[in-house]
Amino acid sequence: MKNKKKWGKSLKLIGSAALFTLTFHTGVFAKEVNTQPSSYKTVTEVEDWGAVISKVIIDIGRPIPVDSVTKDTFTVHVERSDSRLANPILEQGLRNVTNAYVADGNGKPAVKMGKHVVLELEIGPNLSLSSAINYDWAGTGFNDWTQNKYTITQQKEIQTKAGTVSGLVVDTYPGGVRELVDEFTTGTATYIDVTLSYAEYSPGKDNKKNPLIIWLHGAGEGGTDPTMAIAGNKAVNFASEEIQSHFDGAYVLAPQTPTLWMNGKTGFGDGTSIYQDALMALIDDYVSNNKDIDTSRIYIGGDSNGGYMTMLMIRDYTDYFAAAFPTCEALLDSLITDEEIQKMADLPIWFIAAETDTIVNPANYTVPTYNRLVEAGAGDVHLSLFNNVIDTSGLYTNDDGTPYEYNGHWSWIYVYNNDVSEIIDGKETTLMEWLAAQTK
Repeated sequence: MKNKKKWGKSLKLIGSAALFTLTFHTGVFAKEVNTQPSSYKTVTEVEDWGAVISKVIIDIGRPIPVDSVTKDTFTVHVERSDSRLANPILEQGLRNVTNAYVADGNGKPAVKMGKHVVLELEIGPNLSLSSAINYDWAGTGFNDWTQNKYTITQQKEIQTKAGTVSGLVVDTYPGGVRELVDEFTTGTATYIDVTLSYAEYSPGKDNKKNPLIIWLHGAGEGGTDPTMAIAGNKAVNFASEEIQSHFDGAYVLAPQTPTLWMNGKTGFGDGTSIYQDALMALIDDYVSNNKDIDTSRIYIGGDSNGGYMTMLMIRDYTDYFAAAFPTCEALLDSLITDEEIQKMADLPIWFIAAETDTIVNPANYTVPTYNRLVEAGAGDVHLSLFNNVIDTSGLYTNDDGTPYEYNGHWSWIYVYNNDVSEIIDGKETTLMEWLAAQTK
């Protein structure tokens, strides 16, 4: 019995010494440290195909070292839903984490320690789990923001000098940020019983006159949430640093109709709009309320349904605008008279469309109208007719390695990225360079 006790005591000492040695040499601490209740916020960006959630920022609740996390430290699960639907749940699943780093609360990478972890998530035109919006094609016919419930589960321990952080399950969501979108303000205006909503961006006060870019949304971005007019596709990019630099600061106004710009007085797309008078009144009021808008540099553009409205506005208020850039516009050429063509021939216009557009065939809309303007002697009219609509970022490809191809109707992608250009006066000139140079 004495020998057994002695051996037991010795084994205990040996085990303790081994454990002490392991702890001492590896720096692994058995102590579990407490953290404050964890939460996450999402980061939404607007890509060529629409708004996506590209990152989550986790509040760990205590400082952790910069080298303490990898992309395998957490899994990210999302449940997407659309409250407009009878069955709201759209889909759910795990998001692919492409990068992870310790940061501050705004997502800026930390130098040594930080209380937050940024998880960058895979996005792509075919990855619907990443989408922040949903197109309700069978119901309202509009895009809208989805409800996205994330659950972030810790898979690997985080080592700190104070001890180990483990077992975090983060599903508390105090809110998120929407890049560029949050730089716009929104409002509504009513004229003769017609209410339009709008999103607007104001450049910083710089003691000079600034131009105004008016953008009219497509059919899917109507409704009563004007952020959809800029985030349903990438119209928000008019406020980007790159595009703003061409104008040295520009106002951006994106009006929104509760239905469709193409709702005419006698029928759909009849060459009129029940919203035209209200739209003109909204523009007039906006210009009047912003005294530093340069009234000689007001530009108007729009896509599809909004391209239709753009054509009506430059047809009926030609002298108000300095230039126009209708994109995959949907006003039938047969609805434009020769007198109206002659009137518009004095206005600088740049048309954009794609040959693969099966929704608004440019052969019936853009191309004949452009040709008639040229024949009428238009001195500054341009047409960029693309073969198709492809990814120009180099990030997305088809299975055969060729650039990813979008729906041919989406020629607006080239506009938002300023990928439209032409040789003008011997110099390659982009759409935004051309637009910024136009003055009444």
